[in-house]
Order: sequence, then structure tokens, then C-alpha cells
Amino acid sequence: MLLLAPTTPSSRTADARRRPGGSASRRVRCSGVPELDTSPSRPALLEAKRVVLVRHGQSTWNAEGRIQGSSDFSVLTPRGESQAETSRLMLLSDSFDACFTSPLARSRRTAEIIWDARDKEALIPHSDLREIDLYSFQGLLKHEGKEKYGAVFQQWQKNPPDFSIDGHYPVRELWDRARSCWERILAHEGKSVLVVAHNAVNQALVATSLGLGTEYFRTLLQSNCGVSVLDFTPQTGGRPPNVCLNRLNQTPNSPVSAESSAGRKTGKRIILVCQGATMSSSEGNLGGVGYAPLNMLGVIQAQKTAELLLDLKVNEIICSPQVAAVDTATAICEVQEAAECLGADCVPRCVGMKNLLGLEIDDAFQAKQKSLGQIVQSGWMGGMEYKMLETLWAQSDDAWQALVKELADDDDDAESDRVVVAVGHPAIHLALICRCLNLTMEFIPSFHLDDGSISVIDFPDGPKGRGVVRCTNYTAHLGRWSVPITN
Repeated sequence: MLLLAPTTPSSRTADARRRPGGSASRRVRCSGVPELDTSPSRPALLEAKRVVLVRHGQSTWNAEGRIQGSSDFSVLTPRGESQAETSRLMLLSDSFDACFTSPLARSRRTAEIIWDARDKEALIPHSDLREIDLYSFQGLLKHEGKEKYGAVFQQWQKNPPDFSIDGHYPVRELWDRARSCWERILAHEGKSVLVVAHNAVNQALVATSLGLGTEYFRTLLQSNCGVSVLDFTPQTGGRPPNVCLNRLNQTPNSPVSAESSAGRKTGKRIILVCQGATMSSSEGNLGGVGYAPLNMLGVIQAQKTAELLLDLKVNEIICSPQVAAVDTATAICEVQEAAECLGADCVPRCVGMKNLLGLEIDDAFQAKQKSLGQIVQSGWMGGMEYKMLETLWAQSDDAWQALVKELADDDDDAESDRVVVAVGHPAIHLALICRCLNLTMEFIPSFHLDDGSISVIDFPDGPKGRGVVRCTNYTAHLGRWSVPITN
């Protein structure tokens, strides 16, 4: 099981130390059993490519709680059709060159709605994009699976990478299929490609693109019609492209609504709020630190985030002591405490708010005008910049553990509700996401966050369990000021 507490460098596997997109290696699980080689097969690219992943809308078997797998007996519900229409509007301005789709009806119909009036000949069915093969489980209600298969069904729930049924290891097979899909998708000549598939398949596509193994199954959430965006940048010398997860699981509905995480109830949640824009903010660098206040856009972003979080009862707001973060946190706090007079509920809310030095980012970053990717790739030759990033990475360890500690309450009940909001610069939040996923510093450029965005991490097993990333870089709540998904 992936633990929340970050490991020490000496305890990480050699595979975890390699940079994203590096050479293939064999991963070893905690049990000591070698896992299949999970390094993605990414052909070299001549130019940048963006791939947008969409899960199908709600299906009839989703609504019934039935195990679908790769069966093709369910279709979209009216709600699923509506979700697909929302996704169509979200992606309306993008000039996709092609759409790869699962051949299963629920996914194919979602693709047709999103694709709309575009060239139908550019719709490409691909059998490897079908949902995970679950063999004898398919068609069963979840309680039927538990009653009929007992320990086997429990293994599917508790340890899916090692789960076997009918002589197959479904999750391992899925990871193999995902790598095969990337070979074909990236070989397509289009610069912008849409992929419409399923929950488990899209999880595997995201994970394998980043070089993550089967232990990350059910860690990178995919909701019905959730949109994830991956950017592939060419490297010289015929090497595999660099990969950046621009956003994960941007959903038609609010990402903080009361839903389960990977099918499990959760009441523990950390929400990473990126401070609003400042006068020194600009795309691609590390501005917005120190004493720079929010600009007008930043004020709007802070208010919009506060409105989104009004759907939750926030227990604690932890923020960087820097001005823009404090101003963003104050806006959230004021709206939370005004919830009674705003009509959100009839119970006054008392929200704790305090600074955390671990969320602070060095002012010296601002003057360098370099992206995190440039600094990481420069390695030891980056000099002072790289050393500052190492300092940021080290402090993110303390910050992450402090946030997890704040998440725990007196009885440490995994099902009791507790929401902790952390407000800071996007750079520190990128490091915190890597800490949550137990990755190394070299993975920081593998994720992207915009000013005013939120990322949500659920803890269905409580603070001592592993985090499930519900979404990253969610900006739809910003309305007309949001960052377009396909920007």
C-alpha cells in the first residue's frame, strides 16, 4: 500500500528515483514481488502534442451500482447524456485533429456528443481503450460480488494490483493495454487529440504516461465526464517526450460535492488552493511571491474560490505568510464565517486560520523568471536556482506532514468529516502533490497548476491511509475568468 508519510531517500526504489520519461526499469512492491515493467512506451515526437482524456457519462449500470468491466450492456442515462453535453461545451473551442474512442456503447455515445459536428471520419475506435476486463465479476451488483466471491472480491477492493480472477491479473493487463494505447495515440500526426474512454482505462493512461505503476490504480480519480489534459513536449536525440499533467479530472459538477472516492465514502479532505494572481504573476515563471499583493484578477479568483468552498464546512485554513496567500485565505475565511447570513445554512461556522512557514516560497525565485521544469532539468548545473528548489522540496516534507496532522481529529475516525484548506503559491502545491503521491522532486514539472486553481485530495482510510487525488488544477469555478481546459 502506498503510504502518506514520505519515505526517506534511502528507502525509495531505484525506479522511483528516475526522472519521468527516463529509461525502463523494474519496480518492486513492498511485498518484494517484482511488478511488470510499467515504464510507458512513448515514441519520440517531432512537435508538441496535447491529449485530452474524457471518461464517459453516467451509464445505466453506473446508476445501478453494477460492475461493468468491458461488458457492453449499459448505455448512457439522461444524466449521462447531459454530462456529455456539458463536456462538449467545455471543449467547444478546441480544434481536435482526431478522437480515439473505446468501442463500447457508453463511451462511443459520449464521444459522438462531444465530437458533434466535427468530421466523423476522425472518430477512431480502438479496442485497447475498452474498460478493464473483470471477467466473472462483470454484471454483478457489488453486494453480489462480495457474497459470491468472498476473499477474491475483497482482494479486488483492497489490493487490486495483485487481484486475480479466472486466471488473469486485470490491473496488470490494463497497464499493458494503456502502454499500447500511447504508442498508437502519440504516433498520430495530430497536435491535439481527444480520447474518450472509461474510468480505469483513463487512470491507467494518466499513470503510465507519467511512468507510475499499478500501485497507483484508484489513486488518480476519474469521474463521469471528467476531463484530464496531458501535454507531451519533444526531447532531443530521439528520447521519449517530457510529460506534464496539465489538469486531472475537471468535472461537469463541483469537485467538492459530497461524493465517494474510488467508490468509497470519505470525510477527510485536504484542498490545495493556489493563491490568486498578483502584479508579478506571469505564465511559466515563479512570480507572485513575497510582498506582492493580489491584483484585480487575483481578488476575483479568491472570491470565486471562497464561493465554491461554501458547499463545504471548512475546519481549518492553513496559509503561507506571504501577502497574496493571506489575502486569498482571508477571503475564504470571511465567506465561510458569513455562511449563516448568506443563507447557506443556519449554523454559524467558526473557521480556524493560521500561517505555516512551510508553505512559504523564496523571494529569489521571482527574479529568476524560470519555470520549475527548466530548473529541474538544469540539475546540478542550475546552481543557486536548483539549490533553492531543493530547499523548497525539503520544506514541503514538513508542510505535508503538518497538513496531514491537521486533518486528524481527536478520535481519528476515518469517516468523520474534516476539511483542511491549504493556501499558497502553485510551486509549493506542486511539491505537496508529489509528496502525497510519494514521488521525488524530479516529478514536480510533471504537474501544472494555475493561479486561483484548486486541487482536492481525499483520505478514505483516514490521515494514516493513502491520499486519493480527486482533481488537480480545477479552474471551472472561476467562470469567465477560468483558464480554458485546452488553452
